[in-house]
Amino acid sequence: MRHKLFLGIMPVAAIVVSGLLASASSAPAQNQCAARKDLVRQLDAQYGEKPAAVGQVDQQSVIEVYVSDQGTWTILVTGTDGGSCILASGEGWDGNEALTTALHGA
Repeated sequence: MRHKLFLGIMPVAAIVVSGLLASASSAPAQNQCAARKDLVRQLDAQYGEKPAAVGQVDQQSVIEVYVSDQGTWTILVTGTDGGSCILASGEGWDGNEALTTALHGA
């Protein structure tokens, strides 16, 4: 069941990611796109966020999740050109192992 859901989500994610990356070079500041190294450096310096997960979307992009000990989180999408865009961010990240096990059936 999980694999079917994942396969259904991936084409949608690929479309969203492709659109974000296509507009990254000409995006206004509110789109929060920049070189990956700069965004990663900023997430660490401002929020103490470190890499928590990564997943390949397609041949041109990956999604990364950054999380801090204080519970802030950011999801980046990065293209093969090294450009990244912030897809989402928030507070209250819970890396609870019991919840992860329940959701993923380990």
